Amino acid sequence: MKRADIHSTKDRVGLGMVNLRLICLFVCLPLLVRCQNLSAREQTPTISQPQPSHTQAAATATQISSNLSTLTPSPVPELSPTPTLIPATPEFSIPPDPQGSLKPWRPPAYPVPWVPGEYDHFYFSPPLAATDIDSAFSTYGYGGVFFENVVHTGIDIPGDIGTPILAAGDGRVIYAGQGVYRGGNNIYDDPYGNAVVIEHDFSYQGEPLFTLYAHMNEILVEEGQQVHSGEQIGTMGNTGHTTGPHLHFEVRLGKNEYFSTRNPDLWISPPQGWGVLVGQVLTYSGRPLERQLVYLHPAEGNPVTGPVEDVGWIGNSYQNDVINFDPYYRENFTLANIPAGKYVIDIPTTSIGYRYTEEIEIKPGQVSFFKFNIWKGFSDRLPPTPEIIFTPSP
Repeated sequence: MKRADIHSTKDRVGLGMVNLRLICLFVCLPLLVRCQNLSAREQTPTISQPQPSHTQAAATATQISSNLSTLTPSPVPELSPTPTLIPATPEFSIPPDPQGSLKPWRPPAYPVPWVPGEYDHFYFSPPLAATDIDSAFSTYGYGGVFFENVVHTGIDIPGDIGTPILAAGDGRVIYAGQGVYRGGNNIYDDPYGNAVVIEHDFSYQGEPLFTLYAHMNEILVEEGQQVHSGEQIGTMGNTGHTTGPHLHFEVRLGKNEYFSTRNPDLWISPPQGWGVLVGQVLTYSGRPLERQLVYLHPAEGNPVTGPVEDVGWIGNSYQNDVINFDPYYRENFTLANIPAGKYVIDIPTTSIGYRYTEEIEIKPGQVSFFKFNIWKGFSDRLPPTPEIIFTPSP
């Protein structure tokens, strides 16, 4: 073969090889690119796998809250401090109303026996629960006059028929029914109506103590039954001589009789943070001034509202018949259940056409005392110590 032919043959073989390579390249290149894409997709989850973090946890919490059954997103509530419980030991402070919408409401009473002063004797619990009682209508207090000049020997606490009446202390029921005014001899004309009398397990200077609960609608105890303080003994009603449903409550010392009563305002433990106003309302010569009207107004800056609109509290000094004063205070006027704070005593003496006023502070859990004489005015000096002081007996 000639050299020229050899070279021509080599050129044709070389050109054919190049063409073959180009054809393989065009055929294999798309396949290679597709395989690379598949490989990249399979590796993507491993490369971008999220790691646990606080941000992820927060997102989970948000997702849970968004699944709650509500139409609009609710703000995440903030934790608040645990409310502090009122200690069992009472303090001279005013507890807050736990339910501002509850009316009427008053704080629970100090635990009995409550003896804040040397001569005090708050031995009895209130005969109505704190949520069932409002400030007693002060013109129906001890020593008032009602129904044809009959002197009132207890206090009246108004309420609704059926309100539970509670025993004011431990003791034994010695009377349950009608006719207590005449010892059971006349049950048809008895001013007390359905009544219960308890002789208590404690005494005062060796003298027995009794409490009487009158005008009941229903009596839930019987004679001879032992009861405990706070136990329900009946329900409020309007039996006997009444102008409406209320509880007539008496404290009797020494004997269970009409002439042996004491003012319950000085025997029922006051609500925590509240106090009792006690006074001597006297003539110029120092004799008890009967049925003198006394007003009590909140002083300037005192936000308290009394039971009588635009006035505060109203009371009267005792009618002296069948009334027994305390041996220490020798009072003839009281107002109980007064929230602690500053007040103004207002005594309009119509007999001389002059009005006396005096500011006084009601102290929590205590007796706040005043003395008043016509023409002389006010004094807050406590009475002298009596010769015989009664002390509690077990």
